[in-house]
Amino acid sequence: MFAKLSRDLNAIMERDPAASSRFAAMFLYPSFQVMFVYRLANPLWCAGFKFSARFMMQFARMWTNIEIHPGATIGCGFFVDHGAGVVIGETSVVGRDVTLYQGVTLGGVLPAVEASAQRSVKRHPTIGDNVIIGSGAQVLGNITVNAFARIGGNSVVTKDVPGGATVVGVPARQVAVKAGTVKVDDTFQAYAVGNPGEVDPRERTIEALVNEVQSLRARLSDLENILAPTAIRDVGKQRRDDESSIDFVDRKPSKR
Repeated sequence: MFAKLSRDLNAIMERDPAASSRFAAMFLYPSFQVMFVYRLANPLWCAGFKFSARFMMQFARMWTNIEIHPGATIGCGFFVDHGAGVVIGETSVVGRDVTLYQGVTLGGVLPAVEASAQRSVKRHPTIGDNVIIGSGAQVLGNITVNAFARIGGNSVVTKDVPGGATVVGVPARQVAVKAGTVKVDDTFQAYAVGNPGEVDPRERTIEALVNEVQSLRARLSDLENILAPTAIRDVGKQRRDDESSIDFVDRKPSKR
């Protein structure tokens, strides 16, 4: 337990430049405080002291504004930056060196439908090692977010995420252009976004469509410029032919 807490403390120092010292991280960071209680409550839950474990985590929730079910499985090196509003469900499995930001939910799907039948069923996500989940993201259901994946802020994830992939949006979509082109990046990326200007696939699609429309508009304009003189000449010729026909019809026969 103490080894895991030490790794949790090191994770804060490694990933948050605002952490001035280990002493400050212990007493001023809700992430370490809630994990301290969780590391005590989780063995109690596994040993069958479920009420005591839930009571401890309820107290930690009121103190830190982070809700972690004592039945969840969380590896060492876990860090919740800022912490407010994070929820981790009972059957969640979280790997090593995972980073969550404020407002993240690792939740189930349809928790109020046939609740009794779901008590012994895994209904929460599995998060692989070195995953980063941005603020406000919702990871729902019994899905797997594989190692080194990145989930952008406010995304809603309901399907498995490949290892090393970055997903964003509602519902979450993979940023990589083609399957199999994902390159695992083990560098830490705050808020799960390395380059905010290149993360939204829908934005790139809309930009491509706008460029295509502009290209078609330019080609149409060129065609109009080419065809305009010809059209003017055809109209002028038609007008002269019409005037000649009118003169011929109105002309009176001469008397001899």
